[in-house]
Amino acid sequence: MNLQQLCQNTNIIARRVGAFIKREAATFDRSKVEMKGFNNLVSYVDKEAEKQLVEALRELLPEAGFITEEETDNTKGERFNWIIDPLDGTTNFTHGLPLFSVSIALLDQDEVVLGVVYEVNKDECFYATKGGGAFLNDNPIQVSAAKGLKDSLIATGFPYYEFGMTQQYLQVLGGFMGKSHGVRRLGSAALDLAYVAVGRFEGFFEFNLNAWDVAGGAIIVQEAGGRVTKFMEEGDYIFGREIVASNGNIHQEMFDTIAEHWKQSIP
Repeated sequence: MNLQQLCQNTNIIARRVGAFIKREAATFDRSKVEMKGFNNLVSYVDKEAEKQLVEALRELLPEAGFITEEETDNTKGERFNWIIDPLDGTTNFTHGLPLFSVSIALLDQDEVVLGVVYEVNKDECFYATKGGGAFLNDNPIQVSAAKGLKDSLIATGFPYYEFGMTQQYLQVLGGFMGKSHGVRRLGSAALDLAYVAVGRFEGFFEFNLNAWDVAGGAIIVQEAGGRVTKFMEEGDYIFGREIVASNGNIHQEMFDTIAEHWKQSIP
């Protein structure tokens, strides 16, 4: 398999679906939003975008299965599986905030070998393949060279439907606020990771995420020279519900800051 060519074709698909999303954003009616659960929004745009992705990716790699947010197709492949978030940042989208993305990853057995994150409104396509480096619109990218947390801008996401650990999380957040240039919350984990990869953020952390939120962005960070783990240890950050990504230089400081307040892993 030629991963680089597969990635280029995946980029084309992500851009095509992103163009559909952008067209729909111009006239989107918030009354058409559905609720999958408390604060868990979905629209016809998410569903249609996912259908388009599944159809195109199935044609691109017929033997692959799917892990999809909207459950358009969750048929598992023996070796390969696409992990898809058709519209990461749905809440932003429905409120007219221009921060949302298409995220695609390819899982080979238990390892992500390809990732694409397409930022729809800025027309920025971040992508990487295992061992092939990371790119933004065909230009190589790398993580920030900042040496310490005191010189870093950190991204995170806030809990929006499971609040049992909110107090711990707010304490962690306060720790980062007091040690860094600040903390930002964009509302799209895929973009947070892509921005770590290109050096706009030095680090990102969040809990209670799903595989489709992080799989595409995580490999881009790694191939850009960064590090990705769970909150205070190595482990399964794709399916493990918590993630820390950094430029590598500040990773231990991020571990230490989280460990000051975070006493329990996500079950």
